Amino acid sequence: MKKRLVGTLLIGILSIGLIGCTGKSAEDDKTITIGVTPVPHKEIVEIAKKDLEDKGYKVNIKEFTDYVIPNTSLSEGSLDANFFQHIPYLEETKKAKGLDLVYTKKIHLEPLGLYSKKIKSLNELKDGDTIAIPNDPSNEARALKLLAQNGIIEIKDGELITPKDITKNPKNLKFKELEAAALPKTLEDVDASVINGNYAIDSGFSVKKDAIIKEDKDSKGSEPYANILVVRAEDKDSQKIKDLGEALTSQKVKDFINEKYDGAVIPVF
Repeated sequence: MKKRLVGTLLIGILSIGLIGCTGKSAEDDKTITIGVTPVPHKEIVEIAKKDLEDKGYKVNIKEFTDYVIPNTSLSEGSLDANFFQHIPYLEETKKAKGLDLVYTKKIHLEPLGLYSKKIKSLNELKDGDTIAIPNDPSNEARALKLLAQNGIIEIKDGELITPKDITKNPKNLKFKELEAAALPKTLEDVDASVINGNYAIDSGFSVKKDAIIKEDKDSKGSEPYANILVVRAEDKDSQKIKDLGEALTSQKVKDFINEKYDGAVIPVF
């Protein structure tokens, strides 16, 4: 009896020890906590959530309104994944902060567009007008490339270009660098603004009707800007991350994106 009791205690202690070493329990493996920005990312995850619940997962969706905290939260372990950014932004952040993060799936493209409350075409841009652009390096470069592709300016070749890399500016345009989330709110203060797709949608703009110029799925150089599912490098091959990626790239999600966003979000899977 004593031997049996000692054996039972040893098994219990060993089990606790193993949980302590891995830091993960069975419940952890069936819980997915994902960080998102509100539109369209949260809405897309809500569609994928049902398939994950059918596989026995509990899905927690944490909403963020900025582009910084979701990556630091993921790196620190309070998230299992995030879904809000494109590849150049991830690479820039990893380099700047030393984060060991990777992407597993490309989900969608949010076309960057030029919006204005003062003009309706590029021909109406006047000498000395001001255009607002995102101030984070990857989206700033993307905005300038969009303008260059449409003949508004000419730029040097390169990845993270800035207004200093403009080589020709026939209309002497001025560029105001602002946080991406602030661009729709400050549209009254500038002549036009290059706005990220998620913030344009969230502010009630239609990319088809309101954007003077825009990216599309086949635009030169737009492919790296697909929004991606990002995880810690150590977790990329875990079953729950594979299941999450599969749910986010299902036909159900593709149909939802095409029907819901009318071209403002484009599936890339």
